Amino acid sequence: MKQLKKMKSFLSISWKASPSYIILLLVNALLESARIVVNIILPKYLIDELLGNKDPQMLLILGSAIVLSNVIFKLIENIMKKQLTIGRIKLEEKMSQIMANKIMNVDFSYLENPYYLDLKERAVFAINNQLALENIIVGITNTIRDLITIISLLIILFSLSWVLVVFLLLTIGLNLWIYSSFANYQQEFFQSIIPINRKYGYYMGLGFQDKPQKDIRLYNMGQMLTQRVIEYNKDLMDEFQVFYNRLGKIEGLYNVINVLQASIAYGYVGLRVISDKFGPNISIGSFTMYVNAAINFSQTTTKLGENITLTFQMLQYLDPFMEFISLPETKEYSGNLKMEDEIKSISFKNVSFKYPGSDKYVLEDISFDIKGGEKISIVGLNGAGKTTLIKLLCRLYEPDSGEIFVNGHNIYDYEYESYMGKIAVIFQDYKLFAFTVGENISCNEGYKEDKKIMDLIEEVGLKEKIDSLPNGLDSLMGKAYDDKGIELSGGESQKIAIARALYKDAPLIILDEPTSALDPLAEAEIYEHFNTLVKGKTAIYISHRMSSSVFCDRILLIEDGKVVDYDSHANLMEKKDSLYYKLFTTQAKNYQLDIA
Repeated sequence: MKQLKKMKSFLSISWKASPSYIILLLVNALLESARIVVNIILPKYLIDELLGNKDPQMLLILGSAIVLSNVIFKLIENIMKKQLTIGRIKLEEKMSQIMANKIMNVDFSYLENPYYLDLKERAVFAINNQLALENIIVGITNTIRDLITIISLLIILFSLSWVLVVFLLLTIGLNLWIYSSFANYQQEFFQSIIPINRKYGYYMGLGFQDKPQKDIRLYNMGQMLTQRVIEYNKDLMDEFQVFYNRLGKIEGLYNVINVLQASIAYGYVGLRVISDKFGPNISIGSFTMYVNAAINFSQTTTKLGENITLTFQMLQYLDPFMEFISLPETKEYSGNLKMEDEIKSISFKNVSFKYPGSDKYVLEDISFDIKGGEKISIVGLNGAGKTTLIKLLCRLYEPDSGEIFVNGHNIYDYEYESYMGKIAVIFQDYKLFAFTVGENISCNEGYKEDKKIMDLIEEVGLKEKIDSLPNGLDSLMGKAYDDKGIELSGGESQKIAIARALYKDAPLIILDEPTSALDPLAEAEIYEHFNTLVKGKTAIYISHRMSSSVFCDRILLIEDGKVVDYDSHANLMEKKDSLYYKLFTTQAKNYQLDIA
């Protein structure tokens, strides 16, 4: 029942992804069944006519019917083969899009949870390495084809002998039991080697990646990596040797039963031709028909079992995919309120949070308020919970207790797109993509003639750099897909990220270590224009460099996941025994800042 439920869910997803491909597969299954039955029945009448009346006109009709039917079937087969190949590729692409969309829309907490990260890897492994999607679709349609063929052949064989049919079914049942037992072992085997295969793939993949090459060569790690690949490859080969030994024995037994099955079918039908001891004599044409029917029945029933077993086996392989696809999405937790265009207030009320699978609270009973238009600096040691606090505000995580309010409403009361459209964030681990500079800033293709982009480029201090590029804003970022792409320094890339956040023109801008790759002079330049850049927006700034605090209205000091102070820079500097005073004065000495 559970497997049938999974199959129903999978077919529903496949139908939504590509209904035309599913229809094509069903039509193809019907045509293949028709071809088998036609090629069993028509030769009987031709042979009987050759050995009987030998009517030239009838021989011509029957011969032409056989030739013409096969030509038509072959023509349709070639046409269908092309269409099915195109349809399969489209379905696989659609399924990949479904998986990609799920990853982009699933609740963010799942993407930082080791269990669900492993689940995602196993889902992708099943699709890419075990071809589970393709195999399960083909398995289902082949099962339908085999069922139609078997019903047709049963009608023919029962007209000869029900005893023969029972015998064939018994031997086929034995084969199916053998095949099913091995299929279960095979499924367990491939699941068991996934950990080894992932390790092998990781170390093997390092040799093909460009970014690790500097460290690999500088520290002469090539031999160590090669040795690790060899070790895991040997582990895989040892596992596969046991697997293929068992496979060889199963296939040997399988073939013995098939030969026995065919021999008895041939023998029984042959006896019916030369003797009436087991029933009325049959003609040579009927002999040909029944032999072909018996062989095709045996082969088709065996294929049916194989296809059913394969289908359920692939369903097991697809368990991770189906589980991942069923995960709740962030939008499912959304309310219906439309977010206003202005941030009037932000309030954390007794918010506590711990990461899934952990007993330790990262944030505990956090409460503070931000007024609209304020610039707030969040300060604390590494691991204090600063970035986690921002992730909660951005609805990437949900508090374990307490509530977060924006403009007086719980943030989960807002409609998802409406809420996210009012927040611009630059995380420390921001990403730029293999799009043009203009596309990276505007996040759309229609950025041409957009003066706002160049104004922002100038404000963040990149105008001279962009003007020096051969294609300006149309220059492609990175050389991953085009050797004409540009490589920017870390500081230049971060300025692009800052321009992207400002281009969104959201009323709330959050900067999480946005200048970590900049030198102190470049950092000071960004800080100097900070008020101009964010204008009247509400801004939250996280930085290890305390100089950012000078430009902020208030500083939120977090220590061990708790708010220990929340005041202006001037007031905090009066508390000589505070963590903030210690952090600021220590960095002031390093950067020779005037803090008098």
